[in-house]
Amino acid sequence: MFRRMFPAMRVKISGLDPHQQYYIAMDIVPVDNKRYRYVYHSSKWMVAGNADSPVPPRVYIHPDSPASGETWMRQVISFDKLKLTNNELDDQGHIILHSMHKYQPRVHVIRKDCGDDLSPVKPIPSGEGVKAFSFPETVFTTVTAYQNQQITRLKIDRNPFAKGFRDSGRNRMGLEALVESYAFWRPSLRTLTFEDIPGIPKQGNGRLCVLSKQKCMKIKLWPSCFTKVR
Repeated sequence: MFRRMFPAMRVKISGLDPHQQYYIAMDIVPVDNKRYRYVYHSSKWMVAGNADSPVPPRVYIHPDSPASGETWMRQVISFDKLKLTNNELDDQGHIILHSMHKYQPRVHVIRKDCGDDLSPVKPIPSGEGVKAFSFPETVFTTVTAYQNQQITRLKIDRNPFAKGFRDSGRNRMGLEALVESYAFWRPSLRTLTFEDIPGIPKQGNGRLCVLSKQKCMKIKLWPSCFTKVR
Protein backbone atom coordinates (compact mmCIF):
# COMPACT_ATOMS: atom_id res chain seq x y z
CA MET A 1 0.00 0.00 0.00
CA PHE A 2 1.29 3.47 -0.85
CA ARG A 3 0.08 7.06 -0.72
CA ARG A 4 1.03 10.25 -2.51
CA MET A 5 2.55 12.87 -0.26
CA PHE A 6 0.10 15.64 0.66
CA PRO A 7 0.58 18.54 0.33
CA ALA A 8 2.89 17.98 -2.66
CA MET A 9 6.16 19.88 -2.84
CA ARG A 10 6.91 22.21 -5.74
CA VAL A 11 10.10 24.11 -6.57
CA LYS A 12 11.24 26.75 -9.06
CA ILE A 13 14.87 26.65 -10.13
CA SER A 14 16.99 29.38 -11.71
CA GLY A 15 20.68 29.83 -12.51
CA LEU A 16 21.26 26.57 -14.39
CA ASP A 17 23.25 26.31 -17.60
CA PRO A 18 20.46 26.39 -20.22
CA HIS A 19 22.31 23.95 -22.47
CA GLN A 20 23.45 21.48 -19.83
CA GLN A 21 21.40 18.37 -19.00
CA TYR A 22 20.30 17.78 -15.40
CA TYR A 23 18.45 15.26 -13.29
CA ILE A 24 16.11 16.50 -10.57
CA ALA A 25 15.55 14.10 -7.70
CA MET A 26 14.21 14.01 -4.16
CA ASP A 27 14.98 11.92 -1.12
CA ILE A 28 13.50 12.16 2.36
CA VAL A 29 15.71 11.85 5.42
CA PRO A 30 14.93 11.61 9.17
CA VAL A 31 15.09 14.86 11.13
CA ASP A 32 16.12 13.10 14.35
CA ASN A 33 16.23 9.68 16.02
CA LYS A 34 12.86 10.02 17.79
CA ARG A 35 9.39 8.57 17.39
CA TYR A 36 6.39 10.81 18.10
CA ARG A 37 2.78 10.65 19.21
CA TYR A 38 0.01 13.20 18.99
CA VAL A 39 -1.49 14.41 22.27
CA TYR A 40 -5.07 15.42 21.56
CA HIS A 41 -5.83 17.40 24.72
CA SER A 42 -2.89 19.74 24.09
CA SER A 43 -2.85 19.47 20.27
CA LYS A 44 0.89 18.82 20.25
CA TRP A 45 3.34 16.25 19.03
CA MET A 46 5.37 14.70 21.83
CA VAL A 47 8.40 12.42 21.80
CA ALA A 48 7.27 8.84 22.40
CA GLY A 49 10.59 7.01 22.27
CA ASN A 50 13.51 6.17 20.03
CA ALA A 51 13.14 5.95 16.26
CA ASP A 52 12.56 2.63 14.57
CA SER A 53 15.38 0.94 12.69
CA PRO A 54 16.59 2.71 9.50
CA VAL A 55 14.84 1.84 6.25
CA PRO A 56 16.47 1.17 2.85
CA PRO A 57 17.43 4.37 1.01
CA ARG A 58 15.03 5.39 -1.74
CA VAL A 59 15.18 8.23 -4.26
CA TYR A 60 12.41 9.74 -6.37
CA ILE A 61 13.78 10.74 -9.78
CA HIS A 62 11.57 13.33 -11.43
CA PRO A 63 9.98 11.71 -14.52
CA ASP A 64 11.07 14.62 -16.76
CA SER A 65 14.73 13.81 -16.04
CA PRO A 66 17.11 14.30 -17.67
CA ALA A 67 16.25 17.65 -19.22
CA SER A 68 18.08 20.82 -20.16
CA GLY A 69 18.58 23.62 -17.71
CA GLU A 70 16.37 25.76 -19.92
CA THR A 71 13.51 23.25 -19.60
CA TRP A 72 13.78 23.03 -15.82
CA MET A 73 13.97 26.81 -15.34
CA ARG A 74 10.84 27.62 -17.33
CA GLN A 75 8.50 25.44 -15.27
CA VAL A 76 7.41 24.85 -11.71
CA ILE A 77 8.77 21.41 -10.80
CA SER A 78 6.15 19.40 -8.95
CA PHE A 79 6.71 16.25 -6.92
CA ASP A 80 3.00 15.39 -6.79
CA LYS A 81 3.60 11.89 -8.16
CA LEU A 82 6.03 10.93 -5.40
CA LYS A 83 4.66 7.93 -3.49
CA LEU A 84 5.29 6.94 0.12
CA THR A 85 4.89 3.62 1.90
CA ASN A 86 5.57 2.16 5.34
CA ASN A 87 6.08 -1.30 3.88
CA GLU A 88 9.75 -2.13 4.46
CA LEU A 89 9.49 -5.00 1.93
CA ASP A 90 8.30 -2.70 -0.85
CA ASP A 91 9.80 -3.65 -4.21
CA GLN A 92 8.08 -0.99 -6.34
CA GLY A 93 10.62 1.77 -5.72
CA HIS A 94 8.37 3.85 -3.44
CA ILE A 95 10.03 5.91 -0.70
CA ILE A 96 9.85 3.95 2.56
CA LEU A 97 9.15 5.87 5.77
CA HIS A 98 8.17 4.96 9.32
CA SER A 99 4.87 6.30 10.64
CA MET A 100 5.02 8.86 13.48
CA HIS A 101 8.54 10.03 12.60
CA LYS A 102 9.74 13.45 11.45
CA TYR A 103 11.30 13.79 8.01
CA GLN A 104 12.94 16.41 5.80
CA PRO A 105 12.55 16.31 2.00
CA ARG A 106 15.67 17.24 0.04
CA VAL A 107 15.75 18.37 -3.60
CA HIS A 108 18.83 17.38 -5.60
CA VAL A 109 20.03 19.02 -8.80
CA ILE A 110 22.38 16.60 -10.57
CA ARG A 111 24.37 17.31 -13.70
CA LYS A 112 23.79 14.49 -16.17
CA ASP A 113 27.41 13.42 -16.43
CA CYS A 114 27.41 12.98 -12.63
CA GLY A 115 24.22 10.95 -12.59
CA ASP A 116 25.47 7.66 -14.02
CA ASP A 117 24.96 5.94 -10.65
CA LEU A 118 21.59 7.57 -9.95
CA SER A 119 19.07 4.92 -8.94
CA PRO A 120 15.72 4.81 -7.07
CA VAL A 121 17.17 2.23 -4.67
CA LYS A 122 20.59 3.77 -3.99
CA PRO A 123 21.73 6.86 -2.07
CA ILE A 124 22.15 10.07 -4.07
CA PRO A 125 25.64 10.19 -5.66
CA SER A 126 28.03 12.86 -4.44
CA GLY A 127 30.41 15.12 -6.33
CA GLU A 128 30.93 18.61 -7.72
CA GLY A 129 27.99 18.24 -10.09
CA VAL A 130 25.47 17.43 -7.35
CA LYS A 131 23.76 20.03 -5.16
CA ALA A 132 21.17 19.39 -2.44
CA PHE A 133 18.62 21.85 -1.06
CA SER A 134 16.25 21.56 1.87
CA PHE A 135 13.68 23.93 3.39
CA PRO A 136 12.79 23.93 7.11
CA GLU A 137 9.18 24.73 6.15
CA THR A 138 8.82 21.30 4.54
CA VAL A 139 9.61 19.17 7.62
CA PHE A 140 6.66 16.85 8.26
CA THR A 141 5.50 14.02 10.51
CA THR A 142 4.31 10.83 8.83
CA VAL A 143 0.92 9.42 9.79
CA THR A 144 -1.31 6.59 8.62
CA ALA A 145 -4.40 8.57 9.68
CA TYR A 146 -4.71 12.34 9.97
CA GLN A 147 -4.70 13.63 13.54
CA ASN A 148 -6.69 16.75 12.68
CA GLN A 149 -10.14 16.71 11.04
CA GLN A 150 -9.54 20.03 9.31
CA ILE A 151 -6.53 18.55 7.54
CA THR A 152 -8.69 15.60 6.50
CA ARG A 153 -11.21 18.03 5.03
CA LEU A 154 -8.45 19.99 3.29
CA LYS A 155 -7.19 16.85 1.55
CA ILE A 156 -10.68 15.84 0.47
CA ASP A 157 -11.16 19.29 -1.03
CA ARG A 158 -7.82 19.13 -2.86
CA ASN A 159 -7.76 15.47 -3.90
CA PRO A 160 -9.10 14.96 -7.46
CA PHE A 161 -9.79 11.30 -6.62
CA ALA A 162 -11.97 12.09 -3.58
CA LYS A 163 -15.05 13.35 -5.42
CA GLY A 164 -17.26 10.80 -3.66
CA PHE A 165 -16.32 12.30 -0.27
CA ARG A 166 -17.41 15.79 -1.22
CA ASP A 167 -20.88 17.05 -0.44
CA SER A 168 -21.64 20.46 -1.92
CA GLY A 169 -24.92 20.61 0.01
CA ARG A 170 -23.26 20.74 3.39
CA ASN A 171 -22.50 24.04 5.08
CA ARG A 172 -18.79 23.65 5.54
CA MET A 173 -15.76 25.87 5.60
CA GLY A 174 -14.50 26.75 2.12
CA LEU A 175 -11.07 25.69 1.01
CA GLU A 176 -9.57 29.16 1.00
CA ALA A 177 -10.84 29.94 4.50
CA LEU A 178 -9.43 26.65 5.73
CA VAL A 179 -6.07 27.31 4.12
CA GLU A 180 -5.94 30.80 5.61
CA SER A 181 -6.48 29.31 9.08
CA TYR A 182 -3.11 27.54 8.90
CA ALA A 183 -0.11 29.81 9.23
CA PHE A 184 2.26 27.14 7.94
CA TRP A 185 0.38 26.93 4.64
CA ARG A 186 1.12 30.55 3.72
CA PRO A 187 4.44 31.37 5.39
CA SER A 188 5.70 34.92 5.40
CA LEU A 189 8.31 35.83 2.80
CA ARG A 190 11.61 34.47 3.90
CA THR A 191 15.14 34.53 2.50
CA LEU A 192 17.65 31.74 3.05
CA THR A 193 21.29 32.28 2.15
CA PHE A 194 23.66 29.54 1.15
CA GLU A 195 25.20 29.89 4.62
CA ASP A 196 21.95 28.46 6.00
CA ILE A 197 22.54 25.16 4.20
CA PRO A 198 25.22 22.86 5.63
CA GLY A 199 27.95 22.00 3.18
CA ILE A 200 27.20 24.76 0.65
CA PRO A 201 29.51 27.80 0.75
CA LYS A 202 28.16 31.29 0.23
CA GLN A 203 28.53 32.48 -3.38
CA GLY A 204 28.01 36.15 -4.16
CA ASN A 205 24.57 37.33 -3.14
CA GLY A 206 22.94 33.98 -3.83
CA ARG A 207 19.72 33.23 -2.03
CA LEU A 208 16.94 30.72 -1.73
CA CYS A 209 13.52 32.32 -1.44
CA VAL A 210 10.30 30.87 -0.14
CA LEU A 211 7.42 32.69 -1.82
CA SER A 212 4.11 32.29 -0.05
CA LYS A 213 1.86 33.40 -2.90
CA GLN A 214 3.27 30.85 -5.33
CA LYS A 215 3.24 28.09 -2.70
CA CYS A 216 6.52 26.76 -4.08
CA MET A 217 10.17 26.92 -3.11
CA LYS A 218 12.61 28.86 -5.28
CA ILE A 219 16.14 27.58 -5.79
CA LYS A 220 18.71 29.86 -7.37
CA LEU A 221 21.95 28.38 -8.67
CA TRP A 222 24.95 29.53 -10.65
CA PRO A 223 26.78 27.61 -13.40
CA SER A 224 29.89 27.85 -11.20
CA CYS A 225 28.12 25.52 -8.77
CA PHE A 226 28.47 22.80 -11.39
CA THR A 227 32.04 23.22 -12.52
CA LYS A 228 32.75 20.31 -14.83
CA VAL A 229 35.75 18.22 -13.87
CA ARG A 230 37.74 17.52 -17.00
